[in-house]
Amino acid sequence: MGKPTGFMEYKREVAPDRDIAQRVKDWDEFHLHLPEDKQRIQGARCMDCGTPFCHVGEEFGCPLSNLIPEFNDMMYKGFWKQAVQRLLRNNNFPEFTGRVCPAICEGSCTLSINESQVTIKDNEFAIIEKAFSEGLIKPCPPQTRTGKKVAVVGSGPAGLACADLLNKAGHSVTVFEREDRIGGLLIYGIPDMKLSKDIVARRIKLMEDEGIDFVVNTEIGVNYSAKKLLDEFDATVLCCGATVPRDLPVEGRNLKGVYNAMDFLVANEKSLLNSDLKDNNYISAKGKDVIVVGGGDTAVDCIATAIRHGCKSIRQFIRKPQPPMERTASNPWPQTPRVYKQDYGQAEAQELFGSDPRQHKTRITKMIGDESGQLIEVQTVGLEWHTDEKGRLVSTDIAGTEKTYKADLVLLALGFSGPETAIIKELGISQDRATNVDAKLGEFKTNIEGVFAAGDMRRGQSLVVWAISEGRGAAREADRYLMGTTLLP
Repeated sequence: MGKPTGFMEYKREVAPDRDIAQRVKDWDEFHLHLPEDKQRIQGARCMDCGTPFCHVGEEFGCPLSNLIPEFNDMMYKGFWKQAVQRLLRNNNFPEFTGRVCPAICEGSCTLSINESQVTIKDNEFAIIEKAFSEGLIKPCPPQTRTGKKVAVVGSGPAGLACADLLNKAGHSVTVFEREDRIGGLLIYGIPDMKLSKDIVARRIKLMEDEGIDFVVNTEIGVNYSAKKLLDEFDATVLCCGATVPRDLPVEGRNLKGVYNAMDFLVANEKSLLNSDLKDNNYISAKGKDVIVVGGGDTAVDCIATAIRHGCKSIRQFIRKPQPPMERTASNPWPQTPRVYKQDYGQAEAQELFGSDPRQHKTRITKMIGDESGQLIEVQTVGLEWHTDEKGRLVSTDIAGTEKTYKADLVLLALGFSGPETAIIKELGISQDRATNVDAKLGEFKTNIEGVFAAGDMRRGQSLVVWAISEGRGAAREADRYLMGTTLLP
């Protein structure tokens, strides 16, 4: 390593986020970044630990098996070209993961046993943005083509990663997207303040220049026959995501003012991109008492979006207990730490409204509307959690904890139960007990010849970094199917 004692000499330093009072007035990215000299010093904290768990990529560490110690070292030394080469070796889109990944690799950093972990995520961001700014990232189409045609269905991170590798292998790749823009959840599922859409467009333009064809407004199994797809292409990879939302089956669910989180976020993003919200073609939270149900990233994005609309109040109801402040004995290093943290939307709510919006161990029991069917209130009850005789964590209502809250808008961010089924049914693709496409990890083959599946559609709702990993894996197996062998990483 360039600085063997760096982890003893330098403290972890992360750039501050933009001032909350200012950032809630716009849709610009909220996270700032260190100047180059300071960021390079952070690379010196990588401690040459001998057995780096940060890039193991299975039960802990980076799902992409990123070569983290290597690119940290090269960044510290100022070898930016070599650093980006190592970074791109396992990660197609570091500009995405460097912004939106929860950095589970950092929880597995050896330094985090008794010190603050290396700033892996920010280092990754610094390397890829330095490479773009200095012209190190250029279109690199394959020198020869194999004559094979591959269809990739879905343009989220799994589909894009798959298409990128298959194109590099020399196949002619067409990506089909049912929305009006390419990017899947990178465009419509993640708000601008976390991932600027200019960053997504920059990568799409690069992929187009490398020879990938993108087709929008085309939903396979609906307005384009899935069987026709099989006739026209030598292989097909399904990366359609897990987009069926989990619902909240309580009285009043169908009142006006109750929406699934993605309906709220997608409509907002479309209106923002089309007209800077001037067309009013979105679900506005302005002046409303808003309740977000759910505890994940999507719930946080709903909070932040509602705040930028100008909501009157914001609450977040979560069924599960609050996580512990520190690791417990059942969650040791190098596992991803399951501890309490405050995300950006919650920090904004606390700053603006005086308290963290989260209420744990809370369940909505009923939604109440007025004579016109408009939501006006929700009723809740507190929960007690315990382990049953089979070792399962279950909850029971606590008598006497019933409460009523004013609510004009309820956003259900309860996750997703599985993929939509139009293409699955048309092709007769097998599904597992969780309704995901039945395709073995490492093989990614469905029961239909020449058809593969990857990403949330195969593994269930997960992270962007896992989607990229799955897309890469499916590309390798599709290439092997087409050519008899594969050289893809």
